[in-house]
Amino acid sequence: MSEKPLMPKATAVWLVENTALTFKQIGDFCGLHELEVKGIADGEVAQGIKGLDPIATGQLTREEIERGEKDPNYRLKLARPKVDVPISRVRKGPKYTPLSRRQDKPDAIMWLLRNHPELSDSQIMKLVGTTKPTIEAIRNRTHWNIANIKPRDPVTLGICTQIELDEAVRKAAERLARQRKKQGLPEKPEDSETLKSPEESLGLTRTTPASGEATETAEAVFGKSEEKPAAASEEDVPDAEAVFAGLKGRKSEED
Repeated sequence: MSEKPLMPKATAVWLVENTALTFKQIGDFCGLHELEVKGIADGEVAQGIKGLDPIATGQLTREEIERGEKDPNYRLKLARPKVDVPISRVRKGPKYTPLSRRQDKPDAIMWLLRNHPELSDSQIMKLVGTTKPTIEAIRNRTHWNIANIKPRDPVTLGICTQIELDEAVRKAAERLARQRKKQGLPEKPEDSETLKSPEESLGLTRTTPASGEATETAEAVFGKSEEKPAAASEEDVPDAEAVFAGLKGRKSEED
């Protein structure tokens, strides 16, 4: 896509009033439709806009306009600036926070210090848009309003997004891992929370039978369960006819 002149509609007004260029040539140069340029010539479009001279601003030369007037199929080219102005890089300043949210900054700082101690002060400053003395005052509990500060999630407060917070936590974890690796320590501390086996949770020591040591089992810890009596054999079960015969004999004796 070709470059367009500064203030294209005002430039088109000047070209329509001061040159014999076609509507298509002016439209191609200014990035406007041919019918829009025709509307400018008829006074239906861009009413009240003062024309901008592209020759005075260095965007066109008189020779370029004359070449276009002689050849209707010629497309005008934007003149290169005589002096190349370097593009200045905009430095990122502190994060802007709306006035309605600035009173929530101390709460967000305390929440980050409590829940993410791995974050550096510079990361907290970038997330919340605060200063290092404020962070130190809240960390040391010397802030003038420390009694009214309550830790609250900066994401729910609208101070930062969840993506920004997750990215900062990830970078902090990678930085700590590099520091521990440089010191010859494992990447994760030994006291980190991990899932323990049932033997470790109960305080039992697991040994193999080949070692010759007695192993502690669940029966040794909780006690041996009582054995249930075995079921009676078929020989011990009395015959039904013998039982009824005995009952009849006892009844006749009573009579």
